[in-house]
Parts: sequence; structure tokens; C-alpha cells
Amino acid sequence: MTPGRTVNLGESGIDDLDPAIREHVGLRELYLHGNRLTTLPDWLGDFAELRILDLSHQPLLVLPETLGRLGRLEFLYVSELEISVLPESLGDLGSLQYLGATGNALTEVPASLGRLTELAELRLYGNRLTTLPETYGGLTALRELHLDRNQLAHLPGTFDELTELRVLSLRANALTELPVQLARLPRLRHLDLRANRITWLPDLGPEAFPALEKLDLRWLDLPVVPEWVHQLERRGCLVYRTAA
Repeated sequence: MTPGRTVNLGESGIDDLDPAIREHVGLRELYLHGNRLTTLPDWLGDFAELRILDLSHQPLLVLPETLGRLGRLEFLYVSELEISVLPESLGDLGSLQYLGATGNALTEVPASLGRLTELAELRLYGNRLTTLPETYGGLTALRELHLDRNQLAHLPGTFDELTELRVLSLRANALTELPVQLARLPRLRHLDLRANRITWLPDLGPEAFPALEKLDLRWLDLPVVPEWVHQLERRGCLVYRTAA
């Protein structure tokens, strides 16, 4: 194996990692998706120059804590695995910009992720989450947050600190009311609330959702739509509602 900056072993049918990969001292991109790996070696955390790591779509049971040593990692793909927890050490990935952990069996996520001040996109849809840590208000660079198809009944009160957030998808959760802190987000453009348990919307002032361009309220049992929703429509915001 000739040392290089990219190793692509995706969909190669492997169930174990060849230690010869360690010869790639300056490795920048490592693709291991679509294989049969159930475990990973601790030495995976030794690639100090790694920027992209794709581990998705295989029967991995656990992720090593040593992933937290990948201090220059920018993109981490850990979707469609067999994991039920994420390592606390992921909060040490100070350069991380994208984290995709969709389609797993996560019932909670580490509070340490709130330290990821460079994270721009977080995808956690298709898990079993019931709550999120209050620390997630610390994700000050976050622009997209995808939480569809979980079991969230409420959001952290700190979410009004996500001042860079543009897209928030909460479709098919267990919300019973609109989290009012979202109305204060200055750059939020798309908000998807479809298929929750919301039966009423609070009265909000004309300053609510100052940048909203799309609001999806389909499949909600809303007998009354408050005036601020109509104000959004008059402003040009697309509001989707289930026909009566």
C-alpha cells in the first residue's frame, strides 16, 4: 500500500482494518463506508491530519473514544450503524464542521458536542432522542439542524443562542407546543414542524421569526391559526398547512 492523502475502502466487503493503513502518516481523507466492520481499532485516532472520515452504512457496534484525537477533522459521517451512543470525546473535535449520525439507535447525545463552535451542520434524524442537552446552545456556528423522526417533546431553552441557524427540521417528533425561543432566531429561514402533536400556537408579536421564508405546519391539529402566521404569509413566507 503506497502512502497517500486519500484512502477509499468504501464498499470493499472488509470486516477488519489492515494495519498497513497506518503507513499513511499524512492521511487527509478516509472512506470506510458500506463495509462489514463491527469494531474499529484505537489507532484510528492517530491520523492527526485527517479532515474527512466516513464510517457510515455498516454494523459498527461502538465508536472508539480515540476519535476525539482527530483535532483537524472537519467532516464525520457515522450514519446507519448499530451504535446506541456517541463518544463523549467527539466534543474535542474543535475543527468539525459537519456531523452526520442519522439512522442509528441513539437515545441521547453527548453534552460535550456543545463545545463544537465550528460545527455548521448537524444531522441526527432517524434516532430515538427524547431530549437534547442545554449545552447545544453553544453551537454558535450552526446553520442547519436536522432532528426529524425522533421522540423530542421539547427543545433546550438555550436554542435562542443559535444565532446563525438557517434550517431547523423537527418533523415527526413529539412536540406538543411551538418552542417560543425559535421565534427569536434572527437568521432562521426554514422551520419544519410537520407531524408533531402541536394543537395550538402561542400569540407572538410582529417581530417573531424575522427572516423566516418557509414554515411547514402540515399534519398538525390546529383549529386556530394566530395572526402572526398570517403576517408571515403577507410578508412572503411560504406557510404550508393541511387543508381543512
